[in-house]
Amino acid sequence: MTAVAFKVKSKNGQQILKDLTSDSTVGELKSFLCSISDIGFERICVLCGYPPKPLDISDNEKKLCDIGLKTGETLIVEEKCVPTSTPTPQETSSPPKKKPVENGVASHETIGPCRPGILMKKVVPSDNSCLFTSIGFVLNGNVDTSVHTLMRQIIAMEVASDLDTYSEAMLGKPNAEYCTWIQQPSSWGGAIEVAILSRFYGLEMAVVDTLNAIINRFGEDKNYGQRVFLLFDGVHYDPLYLEQSDGGIQTVFPAEDMDIYREAEQLAHEAKSSRQFTDLNKFTLKCMVCDKFLTGQAEAQKHAKETMHMSFGEV
Repeated sequence: MTAVAFKVKSKNGQQILKDLTSDSTVGELKSFLCSISDIGFERICVLCGYPPKPLDISDNEKKLCDIGLKTGETLIVEEKCVPTSTPTPQETSSPPKKKPVENGVASHETIGPCRPGILMKKVVPSDNSCLFTSIGFVLNGNVDTSVHTLMRQIIAMEVASDLDTYSEAMLGKPNAEYCTWIQQPSSWGGAIEVAILSRFYGLEMAVVDTLNAIINRFGEDKNYGQRVFLLFDGVHYDPLYLEQSDGGIQTVFPAEDMDIYREAEQLAHEAKSSRQFTDLNKFTLKCMVCDKFLTGQAEAQKHAKETMHMSFGEV
C-alpha cells in the first residue's frame, strides 16, 4: 500500500489531493472529489490522461490501482448532464431548441451549467496533406483525404492573384513556382496556407502548437464570429473537436467562447510537458525525387539546396 497524490481540476479551481493510497477504493476517491468540486456523487465524471478521457468509476468497490490510476496524475472533475425526468409546465409548453449547424457540423449546444464535452484530437493520415485533411474535418466533421486538391487550388489562385503580397521573399520561391508547387500532393502546408484558408472560409483558425505550448491565431484581426482548432506537433497537423456524452461532436466554436480556448491552451501545455511533439532536429524525411532518407529539418534543407529537390515525405 503506497500513498498517492493527484492534481485535481474542477470548477472550483486546482487542488492537490493527498489523502488516498493505492488501495483506496473508487468510492473513496469519488467522495473526496465530490467534496472538492461540490458535485453530487451520482453526477460526478472524472477525466484523466492526454488527451483527457473519461475514467471508469462505475464500480465503487474497485481499488485505485485496479483502474490504472497512478500518483501524479491530473484528474479533471466535471458534472454529468442528467436530463430531468419530469419536465416543468414551462418546458412542456416551449418548443424544443434545435441544435445549430455550423458548416455542416451540429454544435450540440447544452442547456444548463454542465460543460458540453471534452476536447479531443482526431488523428488524420500522415500523407503530406494532413493540414488540409484537418481543416476539412473541422469544416465538415469527417476525415476526407481528397479535400486537399480543392484547397491547394484555392491557395494557388489566391497567391497568383496578389503578386505584391505573395512575393518571392515571402514564399521562399517565385510566385508562379510556388503556385505549381503547392498543388502537388507531396507539398506540405504551413502558416501561409492556414492564413489563406482562414480568410477563404471566414473562420479564425487557432493552431495549438505543442512544441512551444502556444496558440497561433490566424484571422484573429478579422473579428470572425467562429473559431476552429488544429493541433500541430512541429511536423504533423490533427484537428481538435469537442466530444459529447451522446457521441456527437462539435468542431466550430463561437469566437467569444474562451472556456474552450483555455482548454486548448491547457492541452498545449500538457502535450509539451509530456513531450508529445516532434523534434525537428531528429525526425526522418524521405526525398520523393531520389528516395534518399534525411534526418532533421537542417539536413533536408541542405539536400534541397544541393540537389534542387523540393519534394519531401513524412516517414
